[in-house]
Parts: sequence; structure tokens; C-alpha cells
Amino acid sequence: MAAATSVPTSNQVLVPETLLKKRKSQEKARAERNAAAEKKKTANKEKRGVIFKRAEKYITEYRDAEREKVRLSRVARENDSAYPRKILQLLRLLQINNGVFIKVTKATTEMIKVIEPWVAYGYPNLKSVKDLVYKRGYGKVNKQRVALTDNAIIEENLGKYGIVCMEDLIHEIYSVGPNFKQASNFLWPFKLSNPTGGFRPRKFKHYIEGGDLGNREEKINALIRQMN
Repeated sequence: MAAATSVPTSNQVLVPETLLKKRKSQEKARAERNAAAEKKKTANKEKRGVIFKRAEKYITEYRDAEREKVRLSRVARENDSAYPRKILQLLRLLQINNGVFIKVTKATTEMIKVIEPWVAYGYPNLKSVKDLVYKRGYGKVNKQRVALTDNAIIEENLGKYGIVCMEDLIHEIYSVGPNFKQASNFLWPFKLSNPTGGFRPRKFKHYIEGGDLGNREEKINALIRQMN
């Protein structure tokens, strides 16, 4: 009678020693990889937390710096800009591209020094004075801006100073005559256009630095031609 057969248990199955070593090595490597991955995951999480906190800190710093910048700008405007603004008003330079004739005195020289960062000025020649008065000339009549279309307007307002026509007015301005103040105050501030081709890219720099501001001396005539 044949002997009964049965399936061997796992304990009865002999596994080659080399296979066991390989399996243990693979399990160890897998465990090490899992541990390394978990460690990296934890480190990345911590790093993201640090980066997020730093970003929040930087944003707060930037906001605080911007607020301080705005505050300082406001203080500067309230204090440092008040005096230049008053001088601009005194000289009747109330709008961008306004132009006026000013007599050079010690007082006006000091005032111009204060407002130099905001204005372009120089010494107009006779042609510039004529062109401005004839093309852009308006008179102040009863506090109103009136076009100088008739010599009668000039005579009615400046006749007592011996100024009765456009040429008298131009001569008084250009020669800085004894009644320059009255003639200049009679003329409404010139409303000029932006210069042909626009201002220079660095227009807020001084003229000698490649900008448009400050004393141009005789070269102011070129700018007047561009803006008239």
C-alpha cells in the first residue's frame, strides 16, 4: 500500500542560504529607503514651514518699510515743500508749463535758488520776449484773463506808466524798465505747451546733468521756441 502524501509546511521547506541573505538585504534596503523618504518628507515639511514664516516676516518688513516711506514723504511735503510752494505761488507759477518774466534782484535770486529743482529759467532774448507776448500774451483786467487783441486794452491798464501798445509792453519787459513790475504783473502767466518732442528722459535732473531743470542761461531761448 502506498504511503500517504502531504504538502510540506513552510518550516519544512528549505530555503537556500544565499536567497535568505538576498531577501534580508532587500528588506534592509527597503527599510532604509522608507526611512530616508520619511526623513526627507519631514525635513521638507519643516523647511516649508521655515520658508513660510520667513516670507510672512519679509512681507511684514516690506509693508512697514512702505508705510514709513509714505509717512516720511508726507512729512517732507508738509514741511520742506511748504516754502517752495509759497514761492511758486508768489511768482505766479501755479501750473505746470507756466511762464513769467522776473526781474533779477537779490530777493528773486534767493527765491529761485529754493525752487530751482522745479523750474527751468534763463535769459530770454528780444525774439523770445516778442514771440511770447504776441502769441501767448494775455492781460489781467479786473482779475480776468483777457487776450491782448487791441492796444486799447494795454493803454487802459498801463497808460499811466507810458505803456500804450504791444511794442511799449515788450520794450519795458526786455529792457527791464522802471515800470517792469507793473508790466510784468499785467501780463497773465504764459500757458505754454510741452516742448516739441517732449521733455528729456531725465527731465527732473538739472540741465547740466542732462535734465530740463535749473539755469539754462541763454539756452532758455531754445526751450521757449519748443514750448511756444
